[in-house]
Amino acid sequence: MREIALDTETTGFDPASGDRVVEIGCVELINHVPTGEVFHRYINPERDMPKSAFEVHGLSEEFLKGHKVMAEEIDEFLEFIGDSKLVIHNAQFDMKFVNAELGLLGRPALPMSQSIDTVTMARRKFPGAQASLDALCRRFGIDNSARTKHGALLDAELLAEVYLELIGGRQQGFSLGQDEAKDAEIYGQKEVRPPRPHSASDDELAAHAAFMESVSDPIWRR
Repeated sequence: MREIALDTETTGFDPASGDRVVEIGCVELINHVPTGEVFHRYINPERDMPKSAFEVHGLSEEFLKGHKVMAEEIDEFLEFIGDSKLVIHNAQFDMKFVNAELGLLGRPALPMSQSIDTVTMARRKFPGAQASLDALCRRFGIDNSARTKHGALLDAELLAEVYLELIGGRQQGFSLGQDEAKDAEIYGQKEVRPPRPHSASDDELAAHAAFMESVSDPIWRR
């Protein structure tokens, strides 16, 4: 089963008002395990960068001008994701922007049914709790210390770990002996207890024999 953890950075909140995608990060998962295959691009949005957006991701207009525009990157992006499920934190936001970019290029939109929204998953699993990516990293003990600003690839990598925890986490005993030392380091060395003795002691045998003699006309002697 192939899934893609996906995140984007943008110039703002609303593509209808001219905001554009400036970064795409994707992490491939096969059977819920990251494979190491990623797709990462900075995109020239062909417009200015609002200060509020720059403060979020740190991508300046000058920096982005040195990268390709979406029309030059879209084919590789679509080839990478294929028809795989897209694991997205707040899927409505990212899908809205991706589909706006596809619309500008005359490409068909991606269906919302192709996405898996981890915000929705988190709210169902932890009602009333914070559902931000940072909050979920803290809940699951995932190191996000490198996340001083939003970045699409780093966020997609963190999202892949959060998603794994939301669906139940890594199952112990599934390594099939391939990395037992690492499993012991992560989960702790199991204590091996000696088997409990089950045979009766001499005193117990004597007490049992005395009890049997006290039974009159036992059925096992007939």
